[in-house]
Amino acid sequence: MSKPLLTILLCSPRGFCAGVVRAIDAVEQALKLYGPPVYVRHEIVHNRFVVDGLKAKGAIFVEELDEIPDTAAPVIFSAHGVPKSVPASAQERNFLAIDATCPLVTKVHREAEIHHRRGREVVLVGHARHPEVVGTMGQLPPGAVTLIETLEDARAFTPRDDQALAFVTQTTLSVDDTREIVDCLRQRFPAIVGPHKEDICYATTNRQEAVKRVAPLVEAMIVVGAPNSSNSQRLREVAEREGCAVSDLVQRAAEIDWTRFGAIASLGITAGASAPEVLVEEIIEAFAERYTVSVQTVSTADESVFFPLPRQLRPDAAA
Repeated sequence: MSKPLLTILLCSPRGFCAGVVRAIDAVEQALKLYGPPVYVRHEIVHNRFVVDGLKAKGAIFVEELDEIPDTAAPVIFSAHGVPKSVPASAQERNFLAIDATCPLVTKVHREAEIHHRRGREVVLVGHARHPEVVGTMGQLPPGAVTLIETLEDARAFTPRDDQALAFVTQTTLSVDDTREIVDCLRQRFPAIVGPHKEDICYATTNRQEAVKRVAPLVEAMIVVGAPNSSNSQRLREVAEREGCAVSDLVQRAAEIDWTRFGAIASLGITAGASAPEVLVEEIIEAFAERYTVSVQTVSTADESVFFPLPRQLRPDAAA
């Protein structure tokens, strides 16, 4: 029996961003230079496949530093960034600490610190308990940062002094949701100071733009990514908002709920910034077993951003 035809529109850019590449490379380079084990605080990036691959090479993942025995092995901080208390604690224990925080997250940390030094109350637009938000709030003393998650929060917020107010944002949010919240804050507090350049990272923006282009053209959308990946969750929401009736977030082909993809003739596929391309290929192959597939790439931006490895892991570090 002949298989039904399926057109797959592949979003580009998709998958790994420069910050994720740098973080994964940091763990692999540390394993190469120092040998296993290498300890990593929190999942280096939010992707089970990536984390399991690094575990197999000798990386040990922990949630907190107190899980690590006294050791001369490297201790790496994840791409999401950490509160200031974490490097301080690592220093106390004489750990060889390597910070793989994405440089775009570090930029937000610095902005928050500068605002605080200038006497401004800092508002952080983001999601509670996400490691990036925990890390950003942990750059400043308790109570110095107010977290705003929703438009309702922005409407209800009362600053100590509306003339001494600034905002920063989590880097992996939905561009549209954030715009609504920021517009509300600017309307209510015209003197509020924002970032010189958008905090939402280029990769988040580019991946969302590609989904916006593809979602209206297809009957269903798959976002390859982990449920705890903020940028992957936002991609799924963007697809839904753009009118794609079936929009699913899956980690692997085994997770596809085939009852939701029965009689479709067109499918969009993208991947969150921490999802490797091999998983995209695995999902295309799963559809190719059931459909006669033709794949077209829809590209909305070229990415050429590169971040060098943390200082201790560069080839010239030994010198």
